[in-house]
Amino acid sequence: MANIIILGAGLAGMSAAYEIREVVGREHAITVIGEGPFNFTPSNPWVAVGWREQDQIRVDVAKPLAQRAIRFIDTKASKVHPADNQVELGDGRRLDYDYLVLATGPRLAFERVPGSGPDGYSQSICTGPHAHQAWLAYQEFLQHPGPIVIGAAQGASCFGPAYEFAMIVDTDLRRRKLRDRVPMTYVTSEPYVGHMGLGGIGDSKGLLESELRQRHIKWITNARVTSVESDKVNVEQLDDHGGVRETQVLPFAFSMLLPSFAGVDAVKDVEGLVNPGGFVLIDAFQRNPAYPNVYAAGVCVAIPPVEATPVPTGAPKTGLMIESMVTAIAHNLRDAIAGRPPQARATWNAMCLADMGDRGFAFIALPQIPPRNVTKSMIGKWVHLAKVAYEKYFLRKMRKGQAYPGYEKYIMEAFGIDRLKPEVKAD
Repeated sequence: MANIIILGAGLAGMSAAYEIREVVGREHAITVIGEGPFNFTPSNPWVAVGWREQDQIRVDVAKPLAQRAIRFIDTKASKVHPADNQVELGDGRRLDYDYLVLATGPRLAFERVPGSGPDGYSQSICTGPHAHQAWLAYQEFLQHPGPIVIGAAQGASCFGPAYEFAMIVDTDLRRRKLRDRVPMTYVTSEPYVGHMGLGGIGDSKGLLESELRQRHIKWITNARVTSVESDKVNVEQLDDHGGVRETQVLPFAFSMLLPSFAGVDAVKDVEGLVNPGGFVLIDAFQRNPAYPNVYAAGVCVAIPPVEATPVPTGAPKTGLMIESMVTAIAHNLRDAIAGRPPQARATWNAMCLADMGDRGFAFIALPQIPPRNVTKSMIGKWVHLAKVAYEKYFLRKMRKGQAYPGYEKYIMEAFGIDRLKPEVKAD
């Protein structure tokens, strides 16, 4: 019997738990370590404007996991010891493993921009508690409306939620008849609107620029945020060669800035396991080269930027891409347990539904990193409706303990598609 530990209980960790159990069978032990309850991260922007309550998008995962004979330890890991095949928990306990799957997500590196983050002067929607804190700040703002600054700081690798939040706030303020009192600015490290850390997706630049323009949201690209103060964001706008073209001071009454990501403390400085940024190094089979019984999926994986940009931008790891990584891990784990060489490679396809409050932006990139076989971007009311439907579908399935309700299963069921991504890509 193999002893498998999954570190992380977010989207990647839960997806890994469900799929690994399905592929390897019940004769092997699986343990998930992570802080509960599960929070449906894609709904965080709605929480931050009061369209959802925090508890509406949370799921207690202990019972659904137990239905699949998966042990859940509701705590944080303090350190991974791959040379000893052990995970150290916050209380000092050490758990042995035969195989480890790292699905930790990122550490939010607010310290890289002085004054940013929930402990500073800007808000975040990266976690459930952050989104709730943003809602508390937003309610105060509504009593005294003023300028808003929303965006993504240098080094950010997930731009979709920033665009979502800017347009959701715009929609919410229009509904409250307050929009005419609120100048809005979108600040981003991207070289152009719609870059998304992916070099653009179809006509994402034109579509999103048009959307921002129609909503009277000004934008600053190639932006390096130098600091955030109690009532202003200090920004350097770089030119295409990386020189400072202009310095701007943006006053605000409410601000939300997505931070740069880094590796979590549990894997920090483990030689051979992570790169200097703390992200887990993997080979073509999702295994760490130095410790081949350690696999990784999701935001914690080291992926180089798609291209060099004047202000650093990271490559996002979207939901469908993560599902692809997890599928490859599950099949390679099964082969490793059986003494066979790995064959499964992730396809890294991407599909994203981004809400804009009253309509939405969708893109398909197959594969996610160019050059691509399929590239398409769209805007429409149907995207908003599809994302709302997916939220309900996901949370209902999770609470009932049914099969993991990822993007692939949702799209196949909703639109009658036989297969959205290959199960594996073998040598």
